This record gives sequence, structure tokens and C-alpha cells, in this order.
Amino acid sequence: MQREILAPRPDWPAKVEALGLDFHTSDGEPYWWEAACYAFSTAEIDVIEEATETLHAMCLDAVGRLVASGDLARLDIPRAYWPWIAESWRRRDPDVYGRFDLAYDGVSPPKLLEYNADTPTALLEAAVVQWYWLGEVKPGCDQFNSLHEKLIDRWKELRQRAARVRPGSRLHLSGVFAELEDRRTVEYMQDVANQAGWPTTLLDVSQIGWNGHAFTDLSESPIGFLFKLYPWEWMLREKFGEHLLDDLIGIVEPPWKMVLSNKAILPVLWEMFPDHPNLLPAAREREAIDGPCVEKPNYGREGADVVLIGEREIVVNRSDRIYQALAPLPVFDGWHALVGSWIVGGKAAGMGMREDREPITRNTSRFVPHYFV
Repeated sequence: MQREILAPRPDWPAKVEALGLDFHTSDGEPYWWEAACYAFSTAEIDVIEEATETLHAMCLDAVGRLVASGDLARLDIPRAYWPWIAESWRRRDPDVYGRFDLAYDGVSPPKLLEYNADTPTALLEAAVVQWYWLGEVKPGCDQFNSLHEKLIDRWKELRQRAARVRPGSRLHLSGVFAELEDRRTVEYMQDVANQAGWPTTLLDVSQIGWNGHAFTDLSESPIGFLFKLYPWEWMLREKFGEHLLDDLIGIVEPPWKMVLSNKAILPVLWEMFPDHPNLLPAAREREAIDGPCVEKPNYGREGADVVLIGEREIVVNRSDRIYQALAPLPVFDGWHALVGSWIVGGKAAGMGMREDREPITRNTSRFVPHYFV
């Protein structure tokens, strides 16, 4: 695993914009960064791929155990939704994708920092933009990236399943479209769903309606299946949230993903699989973690409210926080590098690299392409 310095393509902004990445720069700072790239060996990619599928299997085991025991209180999920989540899991409502954020230096086993199981972004960059970069900048090399093909295949599977349940239904895709990154991510998911044969409609979350007996869009057409780039904890707080319990709509990611979409799952995984090489010690109390650790909110995106806690630092434990042993990210040329490893339909599907001058990866952190030989 190495970081290489490169000369960016002279017309790179136009090239990435043509692929849909028009949020490549923010406040004058590039988010897409091709003045560098990360190089891996085939063996290192194999390690990341194996760790990703192992972690996914462990997460499914954790869902099964928590649902069977009825112990969802520790995940801050409102009790009224527990039976609905349990039924979603019993039916094995299909999921599509997720992203594991890993600390990996090419030597030690990859360590799970968190699982973005519900609303992962940086998808277009990982699936499409860095693939076209590879063809121009590193021809003849390979990339850990089958995201596009696997997403199409997964949506084909879901379309076939949907046809048996509600023939002729459209797929509605929703998010907060005022956020450009979210809109482009939803539009990309619409593209792969279209290629899988789904008829689709885009609508902002604010445009989802409830007419007393069905969810509807702006044209009052019923919503039978919905992809949402909108966190479950927010969905439950919407005006239509209580009607989700009527179970009239198929949603991706499905209700059982609530069990995995908050960081309180990390202590559960450590309890179930103590000392697993791909896990870090995690607990609900700081004193249960030896040495320096990281305080993380149960819910949060892109490093928000994540705090580094020193070895002797005393904190007041909070019910909406978990504590995880510190696994410093490897540093290359002064940049902390994070591996985001994707899962689609239960299979490892590719990765994207993020880097930052600070040890915590945030929404301003750069996306940097990769390749392997």
C-alpha cells in the first residue's frame, strides 16, 4: 500500500463533471483529488475483500441475535418499531448496499471503524469516476471495483422479486435534493435501477405524501417501492413515520438495517466476536476501553461529533455515545488514509479511498482514486 504523487489530467474538472461529479470542489478546495492515488498489491486487495465479507456476515449474525432476543433498546430504536423491524428481518427484506470504513495499513488486518449500512455516500466517485480515471491514467492496471455491475445485478434481483409482490410498480427514489451530493447519489442509483429494468421516479423526501391509505408522490400515484437516501432515524420522525408500521411499502435499505445503521452495533459485535482480528474493542462506557479511544455518537455521518479521547482522559459516559479503541489511520505524506469498502447484495464490490490532514475523516475529506497490480 503506497501513496503516489501524480500530475492531474489538465481537463479533469470537465471529465468528472461529464460523469455526474459536479460537486468535485467546495469553497475552492477539491474534493476529488487526482494529484495522488493509492497503489495496492493483489494480496492486499484480497485481504480487504475477505475482511469486508467477513464483517458483513458478522453483522447479519448480530441482527439475528438482537432481533431474536428483543434487545433493541440498546440501539436507541423506539419500541413501537421493534415488531416491524423483526418482521422485516424474518422476511429477509432485501438490502442493496453498504460501506465499511476500515483502518488498514497493508500490514495489520483491516479494522472496522464503522459500518455505513443505511445511507452511504461517495458511491458515484467509487463506482464510476475513479474507474474512468483508471482507464486514462493507469491503463493496464486493475481496480477493486465491480460496483456498477453488481448494483445493476442487485436491482434486477429486486425487480424480479417486486414483480411477484406488486406487479407493475415503479421504483421511487428519494433524498434531500437541496444537498447536491445526495441528489447526484440518488440520480446515480436511479441510473443503475433503470439499467436493471425498473421504471423510476425521483422525488424529494419532502414530497412523500400519505393520503390515509397509501404513500403517494406529487401526482398522487401510489409508492410501492422506495429507495431512500435518508437516515432511518429521520424517517421515523417525519409526519408519515407512524404509517410506516402499516408495512405498505418496500423500502431500501429495509427496516432491519436500523439495527446496523447506528454505531451502538459496534459494542454488540465486540461482545459477540471478542478479539476478532477485524474488530476493535468497543463499549458503552469509556472505562471499559483500555488506552486511548474514540467517542462516537450512536447516530451521525461523516465524522460529525467524533472525539478522540486520551489514554488518561476521563469523560462522562452518555447513553447516546459509544467508545471504541483508537486505531490510528496510516499516514502518507501527511495525509491520514481511510479505506471505504463496499458491499452489494452481500458481496464485496469495491472500495474508495478518503484522506485528510486530520485523523478524523469528515465530509470535506478528499476522495482519492486507487489501483492495484
